[in-house]
Amino acid sequence: MLSEQSAVTVRATLPVVGAAIGEITERFYAGLFSAHPELLRNLFNRGNQAAGTQRQALAGSIAAFATHLVEHPDERPDAMLGRIAHKHASLGVAPEQYGVVHEHLFAAIVEVLGEAVTAEVAAAWDEVYWLMANALIAIEKRLYDENADDGSLHPWVVTERVEETADVATFRIRPADGAPLPDFRAGQYVSVGVELPDGARQIRQYSLSSAPGSPVRQISVKRVRADENGAPGPEGEVSGHLHAHVREGDVLQVSAPYGDLVLDDTDAPLLLASAGIGVTPMIAMLEQLAISGHKAPVTVVHADRSPAEHALRADHEAFAGKLADAETHFWYERPEPGHPAERTGLVDLSGITLRPGTHAYLCGPLPFMRAVRTQLLAGGVPASDIHYEVFGPDLWLARD
Repeated sequence: MLSEQSAVTVRATLPVVGAAIGEITERFYAGLFSAHPELLRNLFNRGNQAAGTQRQALAGSIAAFATHLVEHPDERPDAMLGRIAHKHASLGVAPEQYGVVHEHLFAAIVEVLGEAVTAEVAAAWDEVYWLMANALIAIEKRLYDENADDGSLHPWVVTERVEETADVATFRIRPADGAPLPDFRAGQYVSVGVELPDGARQIRQYSLSSAPGSPVRQISVKRVRADENGAPGPEGEVSGHLHAHVREGDVLQVSAPYGDLVLDDTDAPLLLASAGIGVTPMIAMLEQLAISGHKAPVTVVHADRSPAEHALRADHEAFAGKLADAETHFWYERPEPGHPAERTGLVDLSGITLRPGTHAYLCGPLPFMRAVRTQLLAGGVPASDIHYEVFGPDLWLARD
């Protein structure tokens, strides 16, 4: 891993670099997009850039990787690298793009830290960068090879559109050329690219919300509003476009399936916890468990604003009902009268039995996943048995 000399330098300079990493990544993106405006138009999420969350995610990943190298020199943070690599592969990231990132990232480091970047410091952090970049390149190559994928998006036709809630629509899709459906594992996602009115091509990831084996694939898309979660933010460009313009017969550009939040081949007890549109991979998992005849206990946990806003609720209940031993627990901010089984407020696992050997799968907003993970750890579930998925920048890296 990191050479002994570089490890000493990185350990000594990590506090300084870490303190400035936010400014470094801000300068980095400014320089990158000035030199390559097509990357902002056609690859990077413009909404996340406007909100600043992508900068936080990059800063968090670099700091987390460097910290891991000096604290655990004989280990590699494969879970973090794998999650990033799956996202990159779904976007078609190519090895040569890491050279472009390196050029502008190190220009930003020198610009922010100035004379503190000696030749020794530059060499040490250059080693950190290429250790991370080359690891990602290798993982992404393996993923491309496994999917027989060249990183391109392919045309898929919409065979049906279903309105799940006021803000969630399901799009059932199949390859436009009639090719066989690519295999995937329950919990994975695809990237969907659309051309927006200003000519930009923006790409977003959406979970496949049905189990493998269906004659079509489906994604369930929540329209992101500017006041999402009660705080101002950018309107969802792609989700808004899909809701406003895409109907049966239209064609979408879709990637091969990726994502590392997938069900293990296990007969262990399971806990599937979701919030909001994070329900989508859990629905695919539940359907797969029902198809495979899973016998061990399954605990289903979901949080939402109200029953009316709980997308795919009927599927949630139906697939759980087909399992040999399953229980569902739904929490709502605004419960509806006449539903005594519903719970109000935040998810509280204190009244739920966490069986020995439980494997947990989480998907939803980061505050929800942090809270549930904390409760699971307190309940004796090992960290290695708690798996999660994040859509958008993985800000968990900066704080967890």
